[in-house]
Amino acid sequence: MQRSHITAFVAGLIFGVGLILAGMANPAKVLAFLDLAGNWDPSLALVMGGAIPVSAIGFYLVRYRATPLCGSSFQVPSNRQLDKRLVLGALGFGVGWGLAGFCPGPALVALGTGSLKAVVFVAAMLSGMLIFEVMEKRKST
Repeated sequence: MQRSHITAFVAGLIFGVGLILAGMANPAKVLAFLDLAGNWDPSLALVMGGAIPVSAIGFYLVRYRATPLCGSSFQVPSNRQLDKRLVLGALGFGVGWGLAGFCPGPALVALGTGSLKAVVFVAAMLSGMLIFEVMEKRKST
């Protein structure tokens, strides 16, 4: 097994365990966080608030390295435009998150718990990705 595969596995494992410990894989907790008018649970704000500085440090350090430790190149987004596709995608993501209580990472983690809701969400997510790919290919031909 390559070093990059081991690193990816360990990083994914740490991320998954962190999502479980933080409650992000529990849709009821996520929906309580999103319910500002009802029984609001602000604890996930601390999780998200903690993720921002960690991510910011990572993006800062990328500027001082030519290549990553375990890969051939960095995959840093370069597009800074707010366009219709980005806004509609963000709205769709937010609506899906608010309805289901899952976003993609925690939904994949919740699959490991045997949650039927996670299975349905991931199936819908994969279907949406497939539909997008088919539409993009049709648009380019």
